[in-house]
Amino acid sequence: MKVLIVGAGIMGLATAWALTRAGHRVEVLDQGPIPNPLGTSVDQHRLIRYPYGGALGYTRMVGAAFAAWDRLWADLGETHYAPTGSLVFEAPPAPWASAACETLRAAGIAFRTPAPADIARRFAALLPPAEGATIETDTGGTLFAEAIVAGLARWLAANGARLRPLARVRDLDPARATATLEGGERVSADAMLVAAGPWTGRLIPAVAARMTPSRQIVVYVEPPHDLAVAWATHPLVLDKSPEGSIYVVPPRAGRALKIGFHTFSRVGDPDAPRVASAEEVAALTALCHRRLRRFAEYTNVRPVVCFYDVTEDENFLVVPVGPACLAVTGFSGHGFKFGAVLGERFAQGLTGEAAPDALAAWAAGRDDFR
Repeated sequence: MKVLIVGAGIMGLATAWALTRAGHRVEVLDQGPIPNPLGTSVDQHRLIRYPYGGALGYTRMVGAAFAAWDRLWADLGETHYAPTGSLVFEAPPAPWASAACETLRAAGIAFRTPAPADIARRFAALLPPAEGATIETDTGGTLFAEAIVAGLARWLAANGARLRPLARVRDLDPARATATLEGGERVSADAMLVAAGPWTGRLIPAVAARMTPSRQIVVYVEPPHDLAVAWATHPLVLDKSPEGSIYVVPPRAGRALKIGFHTFSRVGDPDAPRVASAEEVAALTALCHRRLRRFAEYTNVRPVVCFYDVTEDENFLVVPVGPACLAVTGFSGHGFKFGAVLGERFAQGLTGEAAPDALAAWAAGRDDFR
């Protein structure tokens, strides 16, 4: 069968990969270049980790994601991942961390709860909290997002998929799996996936009220030399606090150290200029001093603006739109880690191998569906 995919981010390209390797014909449209630098997926790196609060479904999905990434690495002939281990801090009363410990136990994932003195001794760049909770796992690491998206695009082009950059969609007819481009061209297929990130609601009104574009600020920073040496072996960090939560991506394989909000703005226009204000950068860097030792000595603070697509409950949204179209959205900041396995499952939904309701329940992290 032929499948039309609107959106060449990680979800669209991973679905195209799964369909192509299963022998289907695929055509991928994107409004920008492929990879698109304005896409949510196009950045130096993304994190993959097991601690997921009380979300048992997503915790278990991480294992499926690692297996799917291995299948992708085999096809690409290269691995775009570096293991780091994971470290989570939460201020008291630490309900998320408490739920995460219960969930990790239920999922059979090994973890530790080290004391602050142990963290301070082993990780020279970090300031552990004196109170609250700490979770450490040997699992987790960094997915090199830009390299993954570019590698997928190359593999698809080499294996018969048709990639069409600068193909802006004017209108969709989900019932007929047809897209009309701005120039008037109509592109049809047997089935269609709409995975257009924060633009999805504009193309599919049925999901517009269920997802929100979210302007997000991240900063790339350069530690002083001795701390840069330390960061080379430090784990990824998630620091949760009522004053504001952040994540820290450790530098690996020539990539920079990145810090971002672990909360969502839920405002903004993805087509607006993407220039971070001094106030936005200050709000993020102010949270770094509590957990990163000598953060005042970090230099070369480079802000980047990106956009997520976020649902109210932060779960992934799969919506059948007519008999031959799926719209997928709501991947926020945690969807990329599941990109390969979501692509495989979305492909099954488009070909009829997975029932839409069951697929939607699984993607939403409901543990009662496997």
